[in-house]
Amino acid sequence: MVYVDTSAIVALLTVEPKTHDVTTWYAGLQEMPYCADWLLTEFSSAISIKLRAGQLTEPHAKLVRKEFNLLAAEGLRLIPVSRTAFKRAADMVKQHRYGLRAGGSLHLAVALELGASHMATLDNTLAENAKRKGVKPIVF
Repeated sequence: MVYVDTSAIVALLTVEPKTHDVTTWYAGLQEMPYCADWLLTEFSSAISIKLRAGQLTEPHAKLVRKEFNLLAAEGLRLIPVSRTAFKRAADMVKQHRYGLRAGGSLHLAVALELGASHMATLDNTLAENAKRKGVKPIVF
């Protein structure tokens, strides 16, 4: 089972340095990847940041949001975040030496709860922590 985090979805739907690699990976998937429904909030935040930074125009952001809604409805298995996952994520960020932030730890906690074998992420810190916890990071 493959879990995908927000960084990979942002690269899939906007122009980023790894967009080609993520797009190629996604197109080759044999099964729909899983993601926490936290993605809905985190993706919206990423697009707003790109708008504020001038990396996207309003019309382009509107198109990206429309594409995201289609992907969320038909191209991903969105999973509710359980209270147990929130607790596990909080415990992971307490271990400051590993560098996890809130969003990454929540993605990792859900991936672990689901028993994911792989995680697609562009976040190197998250990838290292996933590997440490037994989830193989997909390298882009």
